[in-house]
Amino acid sequence: MLKIENLTHVYGNGTRALDGVTLTIPKGMFGLLGPNGAGKSTLMRSIATLQTPTSGSIQFGDIDVVREPEKLRRVLGYLPQDFGVYPRVSAYDMLNHMAVLKGIANGRERKATVEALLQQVNLWPVRGKALAGFSGGMRQRFGIAQALIGNPELIIVDEPTAGLDPEERNRFLNLLSEVGENVVVILSTHIVEDVTDLCPQMAVLAGGKIQLEGAPTELMHRLDGRVWRRTIEKAELADFQKRYNVLSSRLLGGRTLIHILSDENPGAGFEPAGNGLEDVYLAAVGASRRAAA
Repeated sequence: MLKIENLTHVYGNGTRALDGVTLTIPKGMFGLLGPNGAGKSTLMRSIATLQTPTSGSIQFGDIDVVREPEKLRRVLGYLPQDFGVYPRVSAYDMLNHMAVLKGIANGRERKATVEALLQQVNLWPVRGKALAGFSGGMRQRFGIAQALIGNPELIIVDEPTAGLDPEERNRFLNLLSEVGENVVVILSTHIVEDVTDLCPQMAVLAGGKIQLEGAPTELMHRLDGRVWRRTIEKAELADFQKRYNVLSSRLLGGRTLIHILSDENPGAGFEPAGNGLEDVYLAAVGASRRAAA
């Protein structure tokens, strides 16, 4: 289990990226949702010991992550948002090199590890291909392979499906789901569907603070009977945004479909909307922005 208490990080320019973040993350898949600039990457880098928080604590089992970063690194697998590799090196050779860096010195053990991981992420048929020729999804699957070297107990993946086509996204999420059965896996993303599909527990981070935490189904139930929808003309949107708490708007058949948050039936042609996790997320982010303003 990972415990984060009152974690704060202030950058040198005065930006408060994290503001008293407290979270308890159990074994399994945990989704961390938030918009760009919410502080997700700062939190992931702090957990991964790539930067030291200004204050607060991070505890993984019996490891004090802030004071004992080397201990955490021995049991950590990390796939950052921008995962760089040597483009002309083959998948096999690159993974073998990374296994050496992870401390697998025995050649026979390293060979077995590399081959098993390439099989697991379905890259064995292209093991001799240079990484420069990999698609985005293949690179992400390679990223997971390197994160799994050494049988980590904590795995962090930061925005892993951004830019992937639907087929590669599904393949990658299925792989993550398998990996997350026996270890702590933190999925940091702004893509709501990824969390809906995978995570039994989640939190919303916005403005450097945890806005919501719990099971997706539980959080969605909190909005039962409070989300309403209506189709309007595009020119009416600005007026409706002044009059209502508009969660989202999108084009539908040349007109604009809006979702609003209201404790009572607003009338005026609105009808109940089947609230989903996207409405939960947008309501939390919107509340954070209004509080900041």
